[in-house]
Amino acid sequence: MQNLDRRRVLSLGAALGLVGVTGTAKAWAWPAADSVAGAGAGADPEYVWDDATDPLMAALLDKGLVPSVNTAMAKWVNNGDALPGAFPAELTAHLRQYNKLPSWADTAKLTRAADFNRRRDTYLFMLYGLGSGIMSTVIPREARSVYWSAGGADMKDRAAKTFTFGYDLSQLKAFEPTGQFVVTANKTRLVHAAVRHLLPQSPHWTQGADQQIPISAADILVTFHSLGTYVHSKLLEWKIPYPAADQEAFLHSWQVAIHLLGVPDEYIPQTWAAAKAQSAQVLTPILAPTTEGVDLAEYLLGLVSEVDLGVTRGFLNEFARYVLSDEVGDWLGLKRDYAAAALVRTAWPAYILFREGLSPIMPGTFYMVDQFIRALAMLFLNKGTSTTTTPITIPTGNRAAG
Repeated sequence: MQNLDRRRVLSLGAALGLVGVTGTAKAWAWPAADSVAGAGAGADPEYVWDDATDPLMAALLDKGLVPSVNTAMAKWVNNGDALPGAFPAELTAHLRQYNKLPSWADTAKLTRAADFNRRRDTYLFMLYGLGSGIMSTVIPREARSVYWSAGGADMKDRAAKTFTFGYDLSQLKAFEPTGQFVVTANKTRLVHAAVRHLLPQSPHWTQGADQQIPISAADILVTFHSLGTYVHSKLLEWKIPYPAADQEAFLHSWQVAIHLLGVPDEYIPQTWAAAKAQSAQVLTPILAPTTEGVDLAEYLLGLVSEVDLGVTRGFLNEFARYVLSDEVGDWLGLKRDYAAAALVRTAWPAYILFREGLSPIMPGTFYMVDQFIRALAMLFLNKGTSTTTTPITIPTGNRAAG
C-alpha cells in the first residue's frame, strides 16, 4: 500500500470532502459515545468481523450446501417474503434473528429517506456511480478483495450485484415489507461471511494482503464513508438544497443499512459530524492505487462508456476526476482531456444552479449534461445490465490467476 504524508492526506481529503480535524492513520480513537449505541467496549473494528455469521457460512461451505442455498435464495426477494423452506435449519435460525430492522430504527425517518432518494436521485446515482464506484478502486483492501474473490472473474456480473445493493437501498419502500433492501442486506452479509472464509485460501489475495481475514467491521465502515459520507459531503459542497431533516433521514437509512450488514452498533456514527470524524480516521489516509484497482477502474469506466451517454470517454474521465480529484485520476491513469475538463468545470455548476431554480438562465450545455446524467441513472436503475434481474449469490470459490 502506498503511504501518504500528512499534506497529501489533507489535500486529498479536502478534495473528496471527507477530511476532518485529523488526517493521518492512527490507533482506533473514535469515541463509542458518538455511536447509535452511545457506548461500547472501544475495541478496534479492524479486528472485529461477524461472529454471528462467519462460523455459519464456513460450515455451509465446508458441507457443500451453498449451491442449494443459492437455488432456494433466488426466490427470496421481498422483505415480507417467508424464508425459503429449503434453507438449512441453522441458516433459517440465523435469519429469523437478524432479518429484521433494529429496535432503534425510525420508520418515519426511513420513509423520509426514501422520498429524499426519489427527489435527489439525479445527484445520488451520479455520485454513487462515478464517485463512490471509482473511489472503491483506490481503497486497496476493497480493490484486492473484489479482484481476487469469485466475482472478480466476471466484473459485469459483480458490478450488477453491487448496483443491486444501492438500487434496493434507494427504493421508495426499501425497508417496508414490499421493498427488498432488508433481504438484500442479509444476502450481502452472507456473501461477506463466505468471502472471509474463502479469500484467505487464495494465494493471490494473501500475497498482497495486509490482513489475515478480509472485510472487517472497519472495512465495512470504510465502504460506508466512500458512499454515504462522501455523497453527503458533496451535496453540501455543491450547495444543493438539503434540509436538516433530509440530512438526518439519509444518515438514518445508512445507519440501518450498516447494522443489517453486521457492524456492531458501537461503531455506527450517530451524526454526520461523527461520521466525518470517523471517515477522516479510517478512509482518507488509506486511499492509494493498486494494480488490481487500476484494472477495476478501467473496467468500470469502460462499462459506463458502453452506454450511449452522449459524451466522449475524455468527458467521462474528466467527470470522474472532477467528483474525486486529479490525484485519484492520476493514480488510475485516466487520460487527460483538457477541453473536456474545462467543459465539466463550467457546465456542472451551471447545471445545478438552473436545475435547482437558483439561476433563471439555462446554460447552453444543460441538455447535454442532463442526458448524460439520465443515462447514468438508467445504468444504475438497470443495475449495470440490460435487465434488473441480477440475483445476489454466495460464492463457493475464489478467482483464479489470469
